Amino acid sequence: MAAKNKKNPTLQNLKNEVASEFGVQFGEYSGDLTARQCGSVGGEMVKRMIETYEGRNK
Repeated sequence: MAAKNKKNPTLQNLKNEVASEFGVQFGEYSGDLTARQCGSVGGEMVKRMIETYEGRNK
């Protein structure tokens, strides 16, 4: 099965929003971010997605 490399615009917007709030610049990424920086953005994205899902299913 071939991997799809299409970016979801909604997730991209969420990533950019969270990264901006955390002071992390993804722009043209060149490998200069730490795992902690990337992980904090990813973790916050998941947290917000769960909160949104739970809010819709109450």
